[in-house]
Amino acid sequence: MGLCNAADSRLVVVDVQERLLAVIAPPVAQALVQGCVLLLEAAAILKVPVLCTEQYPQGLGATVAAIAAHLPKGMTPIDKTCFSSAAAPAFRQAIEADGRGQVVLAGIESHVCILQTALGLAEQGREVFVTEDATGARRAAHHRNAMERLRRDGIVVTNAESVIFEWLRDARHAQFKAVSALLKRQG
Repeated sequence: MGLCNAADSRLVVVDVQERLLAVIAPPVAQALVQGCVLLLEAAAILKVPVLCTEQYPQGLGATVAAIAAHLPKGMTPIDKTCFSSAAAPAFRQAIEADGRGQVVLAGIESHVCILQTALGLAEQGREVFVTEDATGARRAAHHRNAMERLRRDGIVVTNAESVIFEWLRDARHAQFKAVSALLKRQG
């Protein structure tokens, strides 16, 4: 696998919902949301398309406000009950709509929906990048195990900042200053 390419990527934020986020340790939850927001803001500047999913929103609540506020205007998250977003018909239709071959994943939980989505997308022939710092789970051991398994199965495990700099590729990129300001603001 090569680098992430903004012209061939799509960002997918998976299931960052009220009841799911509430059971994740506060420092992990805060870092996860911060990473998702950073990716969403960079995607908006660099015109990388975004999808968002919600696992059984009737029971688990909506996407948290901090994430929802940064979704593209008019976007409705895709409801699903299957753990792999790749198995949800509406998601498959949306992901196939523009022919982009790369998917960047962020969200929760690492060992369930992120893992199954990543492996499902890879089976469908996509290059998958999982942002380790913008994903999380209730237990640190589950997160670590998922990242190890994804690596073993050929998925690129990376971080939000690496993805963003791969999307940029060059400090002469027209949007470098705008994206650089996001990174500085994040600290």
